[in-house]
Amino acid sequence: MNGEAWLFLFAVVVAALLLFTMIFFIIMFSDLECDYINPIDLCSKLNQFVIPENVGHALLAVIFLFNGAWVSLLLNLPLVGMNVNKIINNRHMYDATEIFRTLPEHKKECFFKLAFYLLSFFFYLYCMIVGLLADAPKAKPVMRN
Repeated sequence: MNGEAWLFLFAVVVAALLLFTMIFFIIMFSDLECDYINPIDLCSKLNQFVIPENVGHALLAVIFLFNGAWVSLLLNLPLVGMNVNKIINNRHMYDATEIFRTLPEHKKECFFKLAFYLLSFFFYLYCMIVGLLADAPKAKPVMRN
C-alpha cells in the first residue's frame, strides 16, 4: 500500500470515530429532552469528549496539510476553524446551568457535524480505494497467436 492509501485508511478510521462520537452526543441530548438524564450528568459525560473530538479533527487536518491532500484539507478547514473559534472564545464546553437554553443550538451543531463526518467518511473511503487501485500492479495483456 502506498502512502496515500494509508493516509485515507487512517482518515476513514478517524471519521468513523468522530461519527460515533456525534451519534453519542445526539443520543445524550435526546435523553436530556426526555428527562432520562439530568443536566449535570449530561455535561460531565459530554465534556470529556469535546476536546478529544476537536483534537482528532484538527490532527486529521494537519496530517492532510503535511501530506499535500489539499482537497481534503480545504473540506476540513471550515469545521476546524469553527472548533478553534469556540475554544478561543471559551464556548467549547457544555454548561449545566445553560444547557436547556442552548439545547437547540447544540443539537443543530451536532446534526451538522454528523452529516459532515458521514460525508467525510465516504469521501475518505473513496480516496482510499482510489489510492489502493493506483498502487495495484497493472495486468499485462495476453497475446494470442
